[in-house]
Amino acid sequence: MAVFRATICYCYDPFLVSLLLLVLFLPNFHQTDAQIGVCNGRLGNNLPSDQEVVDLYKSNGIGRMRMYDPNPQTLQALKRSNIELVLDVPNSNLQSLANSTAAASKWIRDNVLNYYPDVKFRIIVVGNEVDPSKDVMAHLVPLVLLAMSNVYDALASASLKDEIKVSTVTYPGLLRTSIPPSQGVFEGAWFSFMVPIINFLQNTNNPLLVNIYPYISHIGDPQDVPLPYALFTARGVGVQDGQLSYRNLFDVILDATYSAVEKAGGPDVEIVVSESGWPSAGGTAASVENAGTYYRNLINHVKGGSPKRPGRAIETYWFAMFDENMKPGPESERRYGLFSPNKQPKYENTWATTPLVESLVLYCTI
Repeated sequence: MAVFRATICYCYDPFLVSLLLLVLFLPNFHQTDAQIGVCNGRLGNNLPSDQEVVDLYKSNGIGRMRMYDPNPQTLQALKRSNIELVLDVPNSNLQSLANSTAAASKWIRDNVLNYYPDVKFRIIVVGNEVDPSKDVMAHLVPLVLLAMSNVYDALASASLKDEIKVSTVTYPGLLRTSIPPSQGVFEGAWFSFMVPIINFLQNTNNPLLVNIYPYISHIGDPQDVPLPYALFTARGVGVQDGQLSYRNLFDVILDATYSAVEKAGGPDVEIVVSESGWPSAGGTAASVENAGTYYRNLINHVKGGSPKRPGRAIETYWFAMFDENMKPGPESERRYGLFSPNKQPKYENTWATTPLVESLVLYCTI
């Protein structure tokens, strides 16, 4: 690793100043120990082309992407980009992949093998937040494990089971309790659903994926979940759990999930945070300032692990790359992007607080 120092003096060009401030103050995706990726949601009618999206990832040093369906145009654009991909099997495909090994093999052939190794697949996600409490989703519950197993076998047949992970995104509502985190356990009625999934992940050395949104917890209960506790800015301890101290809600949810996974038979199962984010507008506490604070603090925080698993970087995916104007739900759901659809960063002004810089020292690490 080489470190170069360059000094720039008396820089008065407003455009150049803005560019330099953006470099200095934006969180650094190039830091591999942070293990940060960004979700590429596509529910918008004003978004850049697939190639432009991939180029934007590359130009900002974002080395990992999560994609919610195997869009051929995006997969083509990802070829030889060196971006590691987390690719979802949509919930609508679970039944066919669970019922047929041939269907699972075809899915892997069409959406993975046809692009591998030019596309660096990292994790295949089989099912996203299947909620057993909803009638429309309940029929998928027994299919998740079967589909995961068939996808894993298809990768094994291609000699890729050690190269590409297989997982699912668990539904957060299955966690019965999270305070204190050591008491985390999956909801009794669905514990039997999670146990075979956790056993599968444990036996095959695969992670469990979890979406963590302190924003949602805060707006749902602002009295018990104050804003600083959700934004990583609380000064005091929010939860004391034996010898472990918790100063933010993100760690509480993560470690409670670790405790639940351990109780379900997965002491060695790693957890990947497959989504986390904060909206910049459209709802209570949704602002550019709060989103920028959460974004910056999240990236800095996940480098060091959680109280239960310290010193181990948490693989985390920010939701999302762009604002998506066609997402259903409240307005805040459409305002989670790091970038506006015109590819402009939304948080440049959040950290670039100095209006004029007369002398800047840049440290470039390669």
